[in-house]
Amino acid sequence: MENPLADFPSWPGNAEAAVALTFDVDGEAPWLSEGPEYASRLTMLSQGRFGPTRGLSRILGLLAGLDIKATFYVPGHTADQHPGAVEAILADGHEVSHHGYLHRGTDGLDVAAQRAELEQGLTALGKLGVRPAGYRSPGWELTPQTLDLLGELGFSYDASLMADDRPYWITSRNKPLLELPGHWSLCDWPYFGWTSYHGGLLADPAAVERIWLAEFESACQDRRAVTYTMHPEAIGRGYLARMLDSVITAMAERGRPWFATHAQIADLASPRIH
Repeated sequence: MENPLADFPSWPGNAEAAVALTFDVDGEAPWLSEGPEYASRLTMLSQGRFGPTRGLSRILGLLAGLDIKATFYVPGHTADQHPGAVEAILADGHEVSHHGYLHRGTDGLDVAAQRAELEQGLTALGKLGVRPAGYRSPGWELTPQTLDLLGELGFSYDASLMADDRPYWITSRNKPLLELPGHWSLCDWPYFGWTSYHGGLLADPAAVERIWLAEFESACQDRRAVTYTMHPEAIGRGYLARMLDSVITAMAERGRPWFATHAQIADLASPRIH
């Protein structure tokens, strides 16, 4: 059975598309979750640390200059280790959402471990005054048990699935959750993520800019929402922040975007059957 699509009124300001710029502030968590041996791999950890300690400030400055609000998905471990990073995000009026605790993929965890990741993440964010409305699974992988836990713990939206390029409703413990889908092609990591252990592509930013703008133009034609997923440790590099600036500028020139947080988009949603 198909999930019902979400219905929206006209976007604010008669915009042609709702554009969500989202950032996963992973820090060191993904590497530490790989195993205890990563605790001594200082270069790997320092690459992750670049996100909250350097890349994030560059992104926040860019967004402030353009008067755009974004959604930042923060693992609880990042909140515990870099509370000033979360405080800076909040001070600029952005949304903070849930991204696990130690960035463990839910598909490799039993229900008890999934619950612990969610609850520990909520506790870490709660110390900084955040009660997130939304969740993005580390590695963009969900299980049915994850959805049930999200419903039980009071989340209102998820941003991990890819069954459509339009927002749609999913069921969690008989509670509807809005799905705000993304896609690997609209994420910076497949293009610019690199490690000596996992490899990477190191793509030409101009090629990625063309892809992202083509998707924006498609979203304008469809009058739909579109999500871009980025990581301060990647997009926060100087030359890639310049690419993002160029993408945003071109969007404003080619169409009428409403740059919105995921929570703002979710607040407008109502169900309809497709």
